Amino acid sequence: MNYLVMSSEERKREYEALAARYRAFCGEGLSLDLSRGKPSAEQLDLCEDMFSAVASSADARAENGFDCRNYGELCGLAEARRFFSGYTGIPAENIIVCGNSSLTLMYDAITRCMLLGTVGSPRPWCREEKLKFLCPAPGYDRHFAITESLGFELVPVEMTADGPDMDAVEALVRDPAVKGIWCVPKYSNPTGVTYSEETVRRLAAMETAAPDFRIFWDNAYIVHAFGEEDDVLADIFALAREAGHEDRIFYFTSTSKITFPGGGISMIAASEANLAGIRAAMTVQTIGHDKLNQLRHVRLFREEGSLKRRMLAHGAVIGRKFRILLSVLERDLAGTGIAEWTSPRGGYFSSLNVPDGCAARVYLLCKEAGVVLTKVGATYPYGKDPRDRNLRLAPSFARDEDLEKAAEVLTVAVRMAALEKLLAE
Repeated sequence: MNYLVMSSEERKREYEALAARYRAFCGEGLSLDLSRGKPSAEQLDLCEDMFSAVASSADARAENGFDCRNYGELCGLAEARRFFSGYTGIPAENIIVCGNSSLTLMYDAITRCMLLGTVGSPRPWCREEKLKFLCPAPGYDRHFAITESLGFELVPVEMTADGPDMDAVEALVRDPAVKGIWCVPKYSNPTGVTYSEETVRRLAAMETAAPDFRIFWDNAYIVHAFGEEDDVLADIFALAREAGHEDRIFYFTSTSKITFPGGGISMIAASEANLAGIRAAMTVQTIGHDKLNQLRHVRLFREEGSLKRRMLAHGAVIGRKFRILLSVLERDLAGTGIAEWTSPRGGYFSSLNVPDGCAARVYLLCKEAGVVLTKVGATYPYGKDPRDRNLRLAPSFARDEDLEKAAEVLTVAVRMAALEKLLAE
């Protein structure tokens, strides 16, 4: 039933029925979590064989004979660089393989720009009078936190079905204070959107007032489709080279949701000119990353097709959880006129929009009933959703039976909050 066309009396009756269901939920002592996109134990068990991938000291040598227990190989094992090259399409020589966290690499990349400047523009960003960074929103809160902590003004850009609003981006980069943009281009966090080829092309080709403008391309979900059907993402490096802007791209990904989030490996890819600066800084910063872990990953995926098989197994698990979540949303909210949500084909998140001014109320109702959601506003710069309407949903970690219950609490809370607003108008 469409809540927008109900009479006042119909809304009151509906609200009373929902409130009774809500009170019952509150009496169940629930403790459920839809707040973070963590892999479930079922997914983590898929990589149990990693523990035996390097069985002894005699087994700890790379293909070139290097003893992975020791210092060295600053840019990562050659076979680890080829591993990432195999599924990103980036030449291995343009890749540096590091520790478990790509977020650390992003922080490092920005701080290098802050302290040392960039290729072709040696003036450090920290010497600029004003710094701005573009933040497609709803987007990833940890991205926003990095640039906020370093003193940037965060400039929101609306996300569309094709990626960030490129008309707005192209207008904003005419300001020389705008130094970069955050991008999660495939199965974006939290909308699940994959950038269209036109969007990627425009990002690569656009003219910017700042010669040291950088695109931070966090391709975290590149192989995270739910099944055989996979979104296609255009090659940002190829398009940037075509436009003469190859130095514009810093590309990141990791195995954090392929193997173990706390024990994966990550990479940064860039032009040769950018890599020269990165290597020079790394020589001072570190003696090297964990090569044993790189070796474990290479051996785990050395058979042809093993990565695809592993990701199909991941996709089967998380796809099932999304079907549970989305089926409850469809059953309880479709046709009500008060909610819209994304139905991605991969990744870890769905984005739910409720009526303006209602997200905080939904969050509170869920919390009081024992269901934890991502904090309202987290998907926007400074933690402030200007319309108080967006909620990020992360179904991966919960057990199936808990997920269905959490989704039911959520939809009751959405309908209650919307009816409260309608009845107050």
